[in-house]
Amino acid sequence: MRYSDTHKDETHERLLKIAGRALREKGPDGVAVADVMKQAGLTHGGFYAHFKSKDALLVEALEGVFSHAKQKFRAATEGMPPRHALAAYIEFYVSQRHRDNPANGCPVTALNSDLPRQSKAFRKAFDGGAKMLVSSMEARIRDAGIEGDAHALAASVLSAMAGAVAISRAISDRSLSDQMLETARESIKQRLGVDDVSLSRSVQ
Repeated sequence: MRYSDTHKDETHERLLKIAGRALREKGPDGVAVADVMKQAGLTHGGFYAHFKSKDALLVEALEGVFSHAKQKFRAATEGMPPRHALAAYIEFYVSQRHRDNPANGCPVTALNSDLPRQSKAFRKAFDGGAKMLVSSMEARIRDAGIEGDAHALAASVLSAMAGAVAISRAISDRSLSDQMLETARESIKQRLGVDDVSLSRSVQ
């Protein structure tokens, strides 16, 4: 069978997407190369035509996951005024939907507890992705005209957001989990002055 010139690149991207979902759903140690290849409809032997090792797959998949997360959250607030966009970003992140879909969510909430056991390259990729998210939040805070040290505030807010989602996933009581998300979401928005009351005052 003759393949198109882009076939290898397309296959590579498909493998990264499959691995990225498995990475967030099962953690790095739960990702099996054989399963990734099987889901892609390929044999195990074809793996080394794309990656030197499992760790290389995990690192590249993680980088792709962070990039996708940034694009997805950006798309959720596209066209909104800065302060409303920041509020929408927080609502989108600290949500039941995010909690219930770790395989499609932010890697910070899914992987933070796995980092101590991972390779130096994987931890470096995680650090780079986390810094990218902080920079993105910092830009949103600056655009919204919020006073204070935007970088320090961004790091603190992102930590609070990721922590709220991670803890809500660990709680088996659904009602309590929902309540924690709502309380955290409103507290973070109020802290930044982008809660419903503050936003309504800003447009008067």
